[in-house]
Amino acid sequence: MSTLTGLSPHKRTLTPSPRARSGDSGVRGLVRRFPTASFFALAFGLSWAAWAPYVLSVHGLGVLDLRFPEVLGTTQLLGGLPGAYLGPLAAAFVVTALVEGRAGLRAWAHRLTHWRVGWRRYAAVLVTVPAVVLLSTVALPGALAGAQPISPVVLAAYLPMLVLQILTTSLAEEPGWRDFALPRLQASFGPVLGTTVLGLLWGCWHLPLFLIAEWGGYPEQSWVLPVVFVAGCVPLSIIMTWAFNRSGQSVPLVMVLHASINSTYTLVWPVAFPHLDFHLDTALTMLLASTAVAAVLLLATRGRLGLPAPARGGHPVEAAPAS
Repeated sequence: MSTLTGLSPHKRTLTPSPRARSGDSGVRGLVRRFPTASFFALAFGLSWAAWAPYVLSVHGLGVLDLRFPEVLGTTQLLGGLPGAYLGPLAAAFVVTALVEGRAGLRAWAHRLTHWRVGWRRYAAVLVTVPAVVLLSTVALPGALAGAQPISPVVLAAYLPMLVLQILTTSLAEEPGWRDFALPRLQASFGPVLGTTVLGLLWGCWHLPLFLIAEWGGYPEQSWVLPVVFVAGCVPLSIIMTWAFNRSGQSVPLVMVLHASINSTYTLVWPVAFPHLDFHLDTALTMLLASTAVAAVLLLATRGRLGLPAPARGGHPVEAAPAS
């Protein structure tokens, strides 16, 4: 497995590099001194700036007489997706290039293309995610009484939807959150606290989108929906961290996991539970399901979440190659 120059993947440090300490100044010097903080600042800044016209348009707050055309039945592809790509993905590339140069970009790209982790892992994700989501929804009051059968047409559309979600949401976000930020946060704070920090920031990054009608809109859903959503991003991040660590830092596996969650909620869930509130009840289901799974993983791994424990002398044990 490729790693950053001169450092093990589980022993990275956030102290300034000698190059940064020896006279770098201005923005570049600041980025090199604080790469993780710079990544989050850039990811938030780029995305929120790009989303501003969408949020202020008729699809959001209605301040601007601006309309985004629908593509595949939604305005989010043209209104929201560009900001998603300009945020985590672009920020990870820029900060990695400034701080670590070509060696860092090679390590970043390796994790991004490390897809050979065994077909069983992908199959487990594709089967387990819809099953857990649907079963967890039954815990909501009245969910089972109004449940409807899922037609073969919907099931046939699941894989095409999955591919679309991988190429849009997953590809826009995971090269930043899990590929760039997660290894650094784990090295600084450990797997649990590092993942908690990442989950909270990941959830908060979405906040402007809750002003869009397709995300529930304000003030119809008020503050409850985004709070539940952000809370759910923490246990969901714990699951993603476990998948990332356990697979030898495979970002493609995490991308499939992310896309499978989105595909289930976008395509399958509304058909199975048409009487439930799509926005709030999906957020509640995500919180319930991910909390239950995350608790099991935390207990089973004793808080390591698949991260190899340090060997004697404080040197980390390298992750075994994924099978």
